[in-house]
Amino acid sequence: MTNSLDIQGVRLLDGGIATELQRAGLPVRPPWWTSGAVLTDAKRGVLQSVHEAYLAAGAQVITANTFRANLRALRQTKLDEAGWAWMVHAAVGVAGAARKQAGVLDAQIAGSIGPVEDCYRPDLVPSDEELRAEHGWLVRELSRAGVDLFLIETMNTIREARIALAQVLSAGGRAWVSFVCADDATLLSGEPLTGAVHAVQRDGAEAVLINCTSPQATEVALRVLCRGRAGLIGAYPNIEDRTGLPDRQHVDRALSPALTPDEFAELAARWTADYGLDIIGGCCGTTPAHLESAHKLLSAAVGT
Repeated sequence: MTNSLDIQGVRLLDGGIATELQRAGLPVRPPWWTSGAVLTDAKRGVLQSVHEAYLAAGAQVITANTFRANLRALRQTKLDEAGWAWMVHAAVGVAGAARKQAGVLDAQIAGSIGPVEDCYRPDLVPSDEELRAEHGWLVRELSRAGVDLFLIETMNTIREARIALAQVLSAGGRAWVSFVCADDATLLSGEPLTGAVHAVQRDGAEAVLINCTSPQATEVALRVLCRGRAGLIGAYPNIEDRTGLPDRQHVDRALSPALTPDEFAELAARWTADYGLDIIGGCCGTTPAHLESAHKLLSAAVGT
C-alpha cells in the first residue's frame, strides 16, 4: 500500500503527536513530557495508534516521538546513559512499527529535534559548545535508529537552528528546519525570519518551514518565506483554541481545535496555491481528521 499525494510535489506531514497523546489520556508533563509514551507496552500501543491514524489520514511523513528525547530533558528522568539512547530508539521503533502495520511502506519517518531547553524561551538557549554536544548526541542516536530525515523544529533562534543543522549534515543526513514565529515574521528571539531562512538554506537545509505558530501569524511568515525561497518550503501551524489561556504556556490537557477539519483543509489548500508550499501538515491541535480533510481536498484539486 502507498500513500501517494502528488500535488505538484506537495508532501503531507502528520499532525500534533503530543496533543493526540493527551487526547488519548496520557499525561504530557515533566520530567517525561511526550517521552513517557514509550515507557510501557500499553503506552507504546497508544503512540503507535496515533502514528497509524495519521498514516491512514494520508500522511506521507510521520514524526518520531523524539521532540523531548534530548540529553537535557532525559537527564531529568534519572535514567542512565543506556536508558537515554533506548528512549530514542524506542520512539523510532514505534513509528516504524506503525508504518509496517499500516502497510504504508513509502511513508518516511522524520526524527524530531527540538530546542534543548524550551521552544518558547530563546533566552534559555545554552552555549554553542553545549548545543553541539547535545544536538550531536541526538543526531547520532537518530541515525543509528534509522530515521529517513531529520526535522529540526520549533526553533526560536538562528544560532541553535544552525548548530543542530550542522550536526545533521556532518552525519550525512537530510534536514528540514522549522521555526516558531511571532506575529510579525520574526523568530521569538526577535531575529527576522528572512535572515533565518537565508542562513539555514545557505548552510544546506533541504526545506524550511514554519510551525507551532497560529494560522494568522503563519500566513504573515509565509509571505516572507515564499519570497526568500531557495529550496523546499512548508508550514504546519498550531490550531489549538487557546482562548483565555496564557500565550505559549504548556497546558497538560488536550485543547479543542480552533479550526474544524474542513476549515483546516481549506486553509491548507489555499496556502499551497498562494505560497507554493512543498510540505503541509499540522502542529498542536491538528487531529487525523484535520489531516484527512486536507488530504481529500488537495487530492481532489488535482483529480487524484
